[in-house]
Amino acid sequence: MEHGQETMTIVDENGNEHVCEVILTFESKDYGKSYVLYHVLGKEEDDTEEIEIHASAFIPNEDGEEDGELMPIEDDEEWAMVEETLNTFLGEEEEEED
Repeated sequence: MEHGQETMTIVDENGNEHVCEVILTFESKDYGKSYVLYHVLGKEEDDTEEIEIHASAFIPNEDGEEDGELMPIEDDEEWAMVEETLNTFLGEEEEEED
């Protein structure tokens, strides 16, 4: 996974592959990690439903060119930081649309 990448493929616990749209990638100096916010493409979506946004920490491969490893976010303070970053991003997006 690279910063700036538009889509990625994840494999769920059942071994099924899902193509996901990357919404935002960012790094946190406080936690020393990179993060990706994304949603799964291809699910039935309509204009009335909000998309489900997923968040994971990720560790790039050493060569930095291929996919890295997605890691769950398990710390409440880390989740709060990720949510704050997402809310700031979404707020900026809304301002641009107005």
